[in-house]
Amino acid sequence: MGASNPHPHGQIWAGDARPREAEKEDAAQRRHFEATGHSLLLDYAEQEWAGPRDLGSDDDWLVVVPFWAAWPFETLIIPRRPVARLPDLDDRQRNSLTDRLVRLLRGYDGLFEMPFPYSMGWHQAPFDGVERPHWQLHAHFYPPLLQATVRKFMVGYELLSEPQRDITAEDAAERLRSAIDAANPTADHPGG
Repeated sequence: MGASNPHPHGQIWAGDARPREAEKEDAAQRRHFEATGHSLLLDYAEQEWAGPRDLGSDDDWLVVVPFWAAWPFETLIIPRRPVARLPDLDDRQRNSLTDRLVRLLRGYDGLFEMPFPYSMGWHQAPFDGVERPHWQLHAHFYPPLLQATVRKFMVGYELLSEPQRDITAEDAAERLRSAIDAANPTADHPGG
């Protein structure tokens, strides 16, 4: 996303301390689980299923523009059954994930008819031997484009205080869903 020449790039990070974002997610998921006995992200997935921000989920995965998205076409992918880590996925979930990712990435490229830059990462439960029944695997996509020639930058107030939306999550979802449908003409989805 920050390179002068577009190219695929991947990294795997492992450490003995959780990053701040993962710590905040862990705390929120733990509080919800302790209060309700349910997974926060699975409850969220149930609420978003086939709604206006759904980008073409299936029985295994929710693909959604989250209502809190700060990036214009930010996307969240969540397994629709309890899964703490990537190795915990079964064959069906892995195959379905492949389909969901191909559809989404084709849609991203089709949105502005150009290769669409993004940063994507998985948040999974730590591999430290501690059981975390509250934790739900999920992936974040952070694409920086607002328009084909306009990048989203977080500076000033957004960087130091709170991100601001350039378009609503519902508008972003509708535009992205249309691009996904156009790029994947035989696919259907529950979101409309």
